[in-house]
Amino acid sequence: MMGILELKGLGKNFGKNVAVNAIDLSIKKGQIRGLIGPNGSGKTTIFNLISGFIQPSRGRVYFQGEDITDLPPHIVAKKGIARTFQLAALYKEITVLENVIMACHLHVRATLWEQFWRNKRTRREESEIEDKALDLLEVMGILEIKNEIAGDLPHGHQAALGIANVLATEPKLIMLDEPVSGMNPIETAQTMERIQKVRDRGITVFLVEHDMKAVTTTCDEITCINFGNKLTEGIPDDVCRHPEVIEAYLGGEINTC
Repeated sequence: MMGILELKGLGKNFGKNVAVNAIDLSIKKGQIRGLIGPNGSGKTTIFNLISGFIQPSRGRVYFQGEDITDLPPHIVAKKGIARTFQLAALYKEITVLENVIMACHLHVRATLWEQFWRNKRTRREESEIEDKALDLLEVMGILEIKNEIAGDLPHGHQAALGIANVLATEPKLIMLDEPVSGMNPIETAQTMERIQKVRDRGITVFLVEHDMKAVTTTCDEITCINFGNKLTEGIPDDVCRHPEVIEAYLGGEINTC
């Protein structure tokens, strides 16, 4: 059975440098899949290829059975793939709640004329959007700070708000780029719990992360790459025991599995 996301022989060259080499990958619907590898192994390039920020040199990307290889990022997003970056894209001068409401407006049904006159349909939709935003903040565990200014939040809460903003676009698959980067152990544990809640809402999760403990305790399966090549994939315990994975990590991070 075809996965929700399929990579078929995906490759990318930058001049003579092979950044990604013939990657095959299948992610099941409702799965949390981790993508790991040393710095410079090609993880971010794969994310960029999937989301349409760069075009592959070879291979194809399929989402829900549809070839999306040559689509630009905004069309890929409309298809249902949402992506976060290492630095959360927030409206830092407005409140937490206003941030998510702004993100929800990507799905506003009212016409510009209706929004201007604030007719009955518009007022009803505004109420629905606020309810949706409050629900997403509750899922992310930050409902109690809804009226705080986003730019004043600690790093962990900003990351949670960034995920809430992405969820507001109603994605089917969310790609998280180092979601716990720079966090302390408590923030890391909280963030990984929030990611599990995202999956519990029926959203597939694909994440890149260097914190091996976070990856192995949260992901259903892990794919490991190095120098643009796939080394292995499978359940966390099997991947951590793989000789090439241990060698790629030089016995460092991988020992936290």
